[in-house]
Amino acid sequence: MSGDPIRCGWRGLAGDPLYEAYHDTDWGVPEYDSRALWEKLVLDGFQAGLSWITILRKREAFREAFAGFDPEIVARFGEADRARLMADPGIVRSNAKIDAAIASARIYLDMRERGQDLSAFLWDFTGGRPIQNRWDEISQVPAQTPLAVEVSKALKAQGYKFVGPVIVYAFMQAVGMVNDHLTCCFRHSEVAAMSA
Repeated sequence: MSGDPIRCGWRGLAGDPLYEAYHDTDWGVPEYDSRALWEKLVLDGFQAGLSWITILRKREAFREAFAGFDPEIVARFGEADRARLMADPGIVRSNAKIDAAIASARIYLDMRERGQDLSAFLWDFTGGRPIQNRWDEISQVPAQTPLAVEVSKALKAQGYKFVGPVIVYAFMQAVGMVNDHLTCCFRHSEVAAMSA
């Protein structure tokens, strides 16, 4: 339809209502809430080796399985919870990823106890403001950047897992630490205006 807005050229985006809604309302919007950032970090860890649309389609099941991503509850998950999660067909069933998610809740709480807010920790890397990129074509968008490598190392130093530079850069894009909407995309200017 000629009246449709121009969007980023992600493979599989066109015609998928869930993916389009995510692109149009969520992806790239600056997120400063620590708990929401932790949820996204956990989901991106589950994405490792998979496509984001796979995780997006399971996001509500993940929220239910992980107690609404309440780190206070997830940090107390034990063997019965691990078994429940491994038996849940609604989520990605990987021992390593489930263990990493539970451990990350404990890390999140430990950081908070030490006076380190996850949001402030992450946004400090960009000076508290989104980086405004101006990519014209999808082929120009990097899979990782030197900054993503730096953030990845800092997260690993805290104890987080499944936070390699490619995953971290995808996370940074999703939570608006960088605006990687293409310049031709209707969302580029809208997202840029959110940080003005």
